[in-house]
Amino acid sequence: MLPGRGRDGRAARLQRILGTRTAWTAVGDGEFFCPDCGGDRNYQRLTGRRRFTVLGLPVLPRGDCGPAVECAACLRHYGTDVLDHPTTTRFAAMLRDAVHTVALAVLATSGTCSRTALRTAAGAVRAAGYDCAEEQLDALVRALAADTGRFYGEPCGPGLAIELHEALDPLAPHLAAAGRESILLQGARIALADGPYTPAERDVLATVGAALTIPAEDVTRLLAAARTPS
Repeated sequence: MLPGRGRDGRAARLQRILGTRTAWTAVGDGEFFCPDCGGDRNYQRLTGRRRFTVLGLPVLPRGDCGPAVECAACLRHYGTDVLDHPTTTRFAAMLRDAVHTVALAVLATSGTCSRTALRTAAGAVRAAGYDCAEEQLDALVRALAADTGRFYGEPCGPGLAIELHEALDPLAPHLAAAGRESILLQGARIALADGPYTPAERDVLATVGAALTIPAEDVTRLLAAARTPS
């Protein structure tokens, strides 16, 4: 059989004659984390209209399509759910806020808010990207206590639990298990810096674990592991 004849040949000729084309219209833009590029990139949010074509010319509407997100760098299209992933810059800020909030929560429930605990907390906060001294943390904890009427050693009340969930809930889906456990362990080390866990510290660390979607049995395991010298 000669090339271009038969069923495959007829299908190829038909595809050259008949087809569809999508005309995209930009309706917004911004910055997002591009999965293909592996970093933060600009994007355009697009809506599209399909048209039936004959010999490459649009003749009949075929309905709307999209919306879609187009990366300005690689030009790939993604579903709009890609915008749910935080940018690298936003993710770093969320992580800093999470570590800072956990450190303050543990210090606020500590029985003493000792210098050793403050030093450990300040080290964790600085490692997360905040330029924070021990004195600043101490002042923040005391200001929180004055503002809320809290006393050291109190269990994790509704207000503190809400603050923890507000800081940790948006972050948890974007962290691997090891990352979520690392935040909990940082809180545990702050609590242990001045002695064994108090009941209030265990309570606040259990709240941290729940907000990070760590199963309760794993929280218990991690808190025990943090007590064991490495």
